[in-house]
Amino acid sequence: MRLLLEKRPERSRVMAYASPLIAVALTIIIGGVIFALRGLDPVSALYIYFIEPVTSVWSLQELVVKASPLVLIGVGLSVCYRAGVWNIGAEGQLAMGAIFGSFVPVFFTDWQSPLTLIAMLLLGIIGGMAWAAIPAFLKNRFNANEILTSLMLVYVAQLLLDWLVRGPWRDPQGYNFPKTVAFDGWQLLPTYDDSRLHLGAVFAVIAVAGLAVMMARMLKGFEVRVIGNSPRAGRFAGFSRARMVTFVFLLSGGLAGLAGICEVAGPVGQLQPGISPGYGFTAIIVAFLGRLNPLGVLIAGLVLAISYLGGESAQVALGISDKVARVFQGILLFLILACDTMILYRIRFESSARPQAVPAE
Repeated sequence: MRLLLEKRPERSRVMAYASPLIAVALTIIIGGVIFALRGLDPVSALYIYFIEPVTSVWSLQELVVKASPLVLIGVGLSVCYRAGVWNIGAEGQLAMGAIFGSFVPVFFTDWQSPLTLIAMLLLGIIGGMAWAAIPAFLKNRFNANEILTSLMLVYVAQLLLDWLVRGPWRDPQGYNFPKTVAFDGWQLLPTYDDSRLHLGAVFAVIAVAGLAVMMARMLKGFEVRVIGNSPRAGRFAGFSRARMVTFVFLLSGGLAGLAGICEVAGPVGQLQPGISPGYGFTAIIVAFLGRLNPLGVLIAGLVLAISYLGGESAQVALGISDKVARVFQGILLFLILACDTMILYRIRFESSARPQAVPAE
């Protein structure tokens, strides 16, 4: 018997929605196997990893805190990928948004006004857009591969952030730690009931709603779908590929920059190295798990946020590395891509025995 992949005559709508669920289920099963191989009870370990983080009000609030940047970045990337443009550098755009937005509290420490927070948020968006504009320009002007250029710029942005907080922006009263002055007052996002739940969650919901309407009801969303599905048809319709590349890069970069400033003006409270545990890269998984649909991204962001909370819970309760979260995220991404194959192909078994020639009489 041979296993063959046979191309479907048309996309399977059932598998389009079922493949993320299959990928998540297989990830949980593989996770149980991994825990068992480490000598742990797989049922209790999976409970600690996936269920315990959503069993209290505090953990639910933390879930939203961690999901907010994932949704903000992921919803921008979903539009980008629907247009066939591959922005892999959202992590760097997040860092640049944090840097640009932190300029206000670092240099205008005593400025306390609602305009302070507005200026920080706007600068954060501008920072992310400016960083995303570089691979967009290189793509349009020199046809440079946007995957490579956007990815390499991540490390430039992270090194720039590290240099700033260890050098010119370091808090002189910070005992030589690599961090800026602590943000205070209107330099911080409003929070709910003295918790860590901040205004960034509202921004994420607004971004999802706005882009869902754009993709479903507006000409720009139609243009994104046409160019992504058939660039040649887009050219015949009069849509500019170059303008679309610029648009989706600026959109996704701006939302990543907003996520960056929301992190430093929210849970972190100051600019420092390691403001993100990899939200920009995890948001790529969020975008694909959500089927490149803004509403799907909202749900996928909550699912991936559990992996971060579960990693922290497992580290304390089971004594394992918090890098287990990265393992689960990597397995999930691999399985999403593997299961997506079933949208265009079906599995068919074929006998390997060849018919024997009939001898001539």
